[in-house]
Amino acid sequence: MDQSLAAWFSRNGRDLPWRKTRDPYAVLVSEVMLQQTQVERVLPRYERWLERWPTVEALAATSAAEVIREWQGLGYNRRALNLHRAARAVAARGWPDDPSELPGVGPYTAAAIRNFAFGDDVLPVDTNVRRVQERTGHAFSARNAQALMDLGATVCLARIPRCGACPLAARCPSRGGRYEPLRRQSRFEGSFRQRRANALRAILAGEAVDDAEAVTALARDGLVTLDDGIVALPK
Repeated sequence: MDQSLAAWFSRNGRDLPWRKTRDPYAVLVSEVMLQQTQVERVLPRYERWLERWPTVEALAATSAAEVIREWQGLGYNRRALNLHRAARAVAARGWPDDPSELPGVGPYTAAAIRNFAFGDDVLPVDTNVRRVQERTGHAFSARNAQALMDLGATVCLARIPRCGACPLAARCPSRGGRYEPLRRQSRFEGSFRQRRANALRAILAGEAVDDAEAVTALARDGLVTLDDGIVALPK
C-alpha cells in the first residue's frame, strides 16, 4: 500500500508552501495555523506571517500584542500566544529534542516538526491520517505522512469517501462504506466564543468593552491584562 500511495501522491499531491522547507520554525507556524483552520484560509496568512517574522528570533523579539493583532481572523487566539511563547523558548534555549516540551505543542505537532523539519522516522497522526489507517488497517511508513494527509483530505473523506479515485481501494476492507456525520462544533454565531472575539476585537481597536465576563475569560487565557479595571494587551 505504501508504494501505491506514494505513486498517487507524486501525481496528486497538493502544492503547499510549507512542504518546500525544512525550517522547523516555518513548519511550526504552518502546523499551529492549520489547527482547526482550513488550508485555503491559512495559505495567505502563512506567507504574510513569514514575511513579517521570517525567523523564530524575529517572532520572539516582537510583543505578544503584535502577534495577537496579526493573528486576527484565524480564530482560536490562544494559538497565537502559544506560538509566541514557543518562539521565545526556542530563541532562548534552542530547539529541544522533543518539541512537545515547547508551549502549546502537543504530540501531533511535535511529530510533524520531527518528521517534516528534522526527517525523523515518526508518523504525525492527524484526523486524516488516522482515518486512512483505520479504514485500510495498514500501518503506513512515516515517509508517506504528507500523502496520507492529502488522501484523507481529498479522497478518503469523513462521510462519503471517493473510493473510485482511491489508489488503495483494491486492498481496502472498508471500500464502498458510508459513515455517520461527525459531531459538529457548536455554532459560533451567538456563542460565548463570539463574545470573546468581539471583545478582543474592540480592545485591539482601542474601544471600550461592555462585557466583563468575556474580558475576564480573555485575561484568564493571557490574551489581555487586567490591572485595577484597566484592560490592556500583553507585552
